[in-house]
Amino acid sequence: MLQALRRISNPSVSDSLANAFSRLGWTGFWIQIVIGIVPLTLIIYAQSTGGTTRRGLLLVGYLTIAGFLVLIFTTVWFYRYTRLAERISNSTLRPSLFLVQKAAWIGVASSALGIVFSMLVILFEVAQLLIYFLRAPQAGVPVIQTTGGGQASWVSAADIMHLMALVVTTFGEFAVLVFGLWLLFRTTLPSAEYPQVGGDK
Repeated sequence: MLQALRRISNPSVSDSLANAFSRLGWTGFWIQIVIGIVPLTLIIYAQSTGGTTRRGLLLVGYLTIAGFLVLIFTTVWFYRYTRLAERISNSTLRPSLFLVQKAAWIGVASSALGIVFSMLVILFEVAQLLIYFLRAPQAGVPVIQTTGGGQASWVSAADIMHLMALVVTTFGEFAVLVFGLWLLFRTTLPSAEYPQVGGDK
């Protein structure tokens, strides 16, 4: 096992960079498809069973939309890695190492941005739920009404499902960030296509 770890962290010059981009590109692409479908299914289910009646912050809505757009971008970008792998494997269409590293950097930066958006949404949502629960009597009931008059405001299972969707999304974004960092690291090492790293810019 130690030998396998050494080989992964220090691949030989004969190892193909195109294979790494193809393999991790497809893996990241399908992970993001799944993490896009699972939270969407949870949110649709929560809304169909009554949804949440809490009044959410406008900023949370904007951050959620921004995070979803970043998720779409990174999904397309990881698909682009698979196309880039085909160009890397073809000696006549092979891009410069600088362009390959630039593509990896863009993937890493966009994945990190998606995590930032998701973490901010989770932070705001949990803070709002905490405020509701601190105002409520400590009864431990599954659904709590926290306002005495005016518009009803409830903390319910739909709120927890929404948080679960956010956590699943963040987990997937973290996995995609790790893949992007690995590909970026891999571009700094010699490979079958770029035996002299840094010489083709």
